[in-house]
Amino acid sequence: MPSRTFTDSVTWYASLPTLYAAAAALITSEPGHVLLVKPNYRDHWSLPGGILEHGEPPHAGCAREVAEELGLDLTPGPLLVVQWVPPDAERPRPFVFFVFDGGRTSPGTPIKLQAEELDDYHFVPVEQFPEYLPPFVLARVSAAVRALETGVPVYLPADRG
Repeated sequence: MPSRTFTDSVTWYASLPTLYAAAAALITSEPGHVLLVKPNYRDHWSLPGGILEHGEPPHAGCAREVAEELGLDLTPGPLLVVQWVPPDAERPRPFVFFVFDGGRTSPGTPIKLQAEELDDYHFVPVEQFPEYLPPFVLARVSAAVRALETGVPVYLPADRG
């Protein structure tokens, strides 16, 4: 069997399906509340984080996004959640979301919101999540809290959120 040439490999890789990816941090406060942010380009709240840049590892993208959005320098801890979401009418490719342990903040930790993207932030107790998060984000954030408590990462397939 002839070996594959570089040109064949480039063509083959270029023909593969692609997907979108984002990474976020689950940052908690001393009483165990979770830091949620309100993007100015969405109607709902979410975890701090965002879209990965081309070739960027998820943990590095998480750290970069948290630094940009909140002015916090953190090293993401263990992976808590991976969620796969299929394409839909608005989004032509699947989406993979990564949620990492963003650690616990100390009282008085300065947070500087990125005005271009965020309107507000709150540390929210788990029982108030439904007031802030739509179901598809609620599933991801709730799974991250469970994973943090149990030490077992969670995979969320599309049918769960």
